[in-house]
Amino acid sequence: MSRVIFGLSLMWSVAILSPAIGGEQAPVPLPHAHAHNDYCHERPLLDALDQGFGSVEADIFLVDGQLLVAHNRPDVRPERTLESLYLAPLAERVHANGGRVYRDGPVVTLLIDFKNDGAATWQVLHETLQRHKEIFTRVEDGRVVEGAVTVVISGDRPLKEIEATSPRYAGIDGRLTDLDSDAPAHLLPLISDHWGRHFKWRGKGSMSEEERQKLRDIVEKVHRRGRRLRFWATPDVEPMWRELYAAGVDLINTDNLAGLAEFLRKQD
Repeated sequence: MSRVIFGLSLMWSVAILSPAIGGEQAPVPLPHAHAHNDYCHERPLLDALDQGFGSVEADIFLVDGQLLVAHNRPDVRPERTLESLYLAPLAERVHANGGRVYRDGPVVTLLIDFKNDGAATWQVLHETLQRHKEIFTRVEDGRVVEGAVTVVISGDRPLKEIEATSPRYAGIDGRLTDLDSDAPAHLLPLISDHWGRHFKWRGKGSMSEEERQKLRDIVEKVHRRGRRLRFWATPDVEPMWRELYAAGVDLINTDNLAGLAEFLRKQD
């Protein structure tokens, strides 16, 4: 009887520890891949992580003290909380993978877009992040302690309130108008902007050399400041991904998880 129990225990251990059982392999992390409006996918967060995405985006509304995930106010549902869809699953995964979202992998970005009442939303979010503080990058007295997940706040950003918080478990998503900002990189770690407001090319035909050089100049300036770069509203087509990747844009926006993942694996 003891041999049977031992055998079953061994089989169970192998099934848990070996990602190759059933032909499944742990995903290769793709640090440049950003899941735009990630919550719109069938399995928020999980579909992106299954493809190895290094960044995911969640829009939130503050409703009756709850942080609810949705793109539009009429779409909010009480069960679709930031905690249940993102924070708890990330914490569980980090604890299971030895302190990282992907075992031995890079830091993952969680971009949180505030849709209403930025100052009040920040207060509730800060208290919520503290429940899982061990997994997040934090800044305390100007000192950065890297965690498995770096949170960045976009949308209705209460800049002064975020900056004044210590310890702080999130940074601020800047705009191209912030290229010359003297804010430290830990406060303004990311620069994001609308592609069409700065470039005419839409992914068809060839990108002009003038715009290609403009893009590379922006990337160089962002990196010189120790920040990362992302554009939204980029056409979800391979020629666009190719130009962004070649220029060194850090996060490539997409709604097509499998398509961008396949493209990036080929590049790497």
